[in-house]
Amino acid sequence: MSRIVESACKYCRRETTKLFLKGERCYTDKCSFERRGYPPGQHGQSRLKFSEYALQLREKQKTRRYYGVFERQFRKYFADSSKASGETGLALLRRLETRLDNTVYLLGFASSRREAQQLVKHNHILVNGQRVNLPGAQVWPADSIEVTKKSRQMTRVLASIEVAKRRETPSWLEVDHASFKGTVKEIPSREHIGLQLEENMIVEYYSR
Repeated sequence: MSRIVESACKYCRRETTKLFLKGERCYTDKCSFERRGYPPGQHGQSRLKFSEYALQLREKQKTRRYYGVFERQFRKYFADSSKASGETGLALLRRLETRLDNTVYLLGFASSRREAQQLVKHNHILVNGQRVNLPGAQVWPADSIEVTKKSRQMTRVLASIEVAKRRETPSWLEVDHASFKGTVKEIPSREHIGLQLEENMIVEYYSR
């Protein structure tokens, strides 16, 4: 099974924005982006003029890395979103935002999206009472997501919940950390999606 092995901190520096890929570390002074907020490499601090294509590519890469999906997956998400009614860019973001691994992270059961993917893959998560081990599985309104009983004493799960208690849960989700359970209340709107980007540039990138 393919997996991402590159340094997550390099992704933040390359996209010149914090993508919060390292969990609690991203909120401390150990964050690489806070210390070196410029792209990696010998030309990282150079002032470069980007073409329109380069800007579109960076928006696409930033979004893909934020949600932790591969290029082929991302391209498929875009193809499906382009067939949906309404704005293609918004449909794409909604599909990414309602991935199971992203939902597990937002509910606070994992400290990062990478960790959430591992929890899902290793059968630590239930959706409507059934084990689901596909990080990209879509969740829908009224779906319940919970940590399995055997996994509720895992150190990383308990640590993640303690951190999550200090941050606000998105309003499209509802969570009860005491019972290790969350519920999807509605499909997220654009205002609910925390990533700051120009999704229209992603549409333009794939439409060229």
